[in-house]
Amino acid sequence: MIRRKHPLSWHTPLSPYIFLLPTIIGLIVFRLIPIGASFYLSFTDWTLLGDPLFVGLENYREAFRDKAFITVILNTLEFSLIYIAGAMALGLIYALLINVQIKGIAAFRAVIYLPVVTSAVAVGIVWMWMLGPTYGLINRGIEAIGITPPYWFQDANLVLKSVSMVQVWKMAGYYMILFLAGLKQVPKDTLDAAIVDGATPFQSFFRITLPILSPTSFFVLTVAIIDSFKNFELIYSMTKGGPQNHSTTLVYSVYVNAFVHYRVGFAATVAYVLLMFVGALTIVNFIVKRRWARPWE
Repeated sequence: MIRRKHPLSWHTPLSPYIFLLPTIIGLIVFRLIPIGASFYLSFTDWTLLGDPLFVGLENYREAFRDKAFITVILNTLEFSLIYIAGAMALGLIYALLINVQIKGIAAFRAVIYLPVVTSAVAVGIVWMWMLGPTYGLINRGIEAIGITPPYWFQDANLVLKSVSMVQVWKMAGYYMILFLAGLKQVPKDTLDAAIVDGATPFQSFFRITLPILSPTSFFVLTVAIIDSFKNFELIYSMTKGGPQNHSTTLVYSVYVNAFVHYRVGFAATVAYVLLMFVGALTIVNFIVKRRWARPWE
């Protein structure tokens, strides 16, 4: 009798690690080493030329003593607040509107999702044209109804809000997909029973749909918090941080300090301040989760 060789006879206890090795090498070389190097650089004064000069905590002291840097932090928090609230609300509205089974609904979903996969620079250029003070399509429409249009990107009080809303418009389709997946978990029988009992659509939404969506909402909120701090492309393409740094955020400040002023050590400090904000908000979100994000039973 001829014994056939088992197809996995070559397998050894080290085989899984061999397959994981390329990923582990990539993680170490392109993630862990740069993280460690940037952490060290945050304690140095380096201009990309010569050797880094160790200065201890001086960069951190300078950052939190500088009024301009405090303004950058406040800009970042304002941008994040507008983005998180706007993107979650608009994403949920989109999801509720397209959570129907009618002919052609897939096309509407694709149109809403299209800005998500569109280049942020292209989106910024288009919106700069639409909100332009002289020939902008939106300002022309405002003038047509007899109202003096604002200067969206030249007004210090409006520039950050304008960029934030453009970012909301761009990313709302992504959160729509997440909320749409959550809406599929809402039992239709429960909604039908509520209608039979005389519940209005608003009562059904706030007392049935929204509580069932709480785990999905928690996940969306966590993703939105992280995404809200990744706002470089639109600010770079639309405002360059102006006017007078009123739209400069922490991410854009990292770029300016590192590649415009060549203060790499201070830029690394700003990056770690940003990391502390993201980490703190994420931890708080997980703590609050116990009170409001409860799975449907």
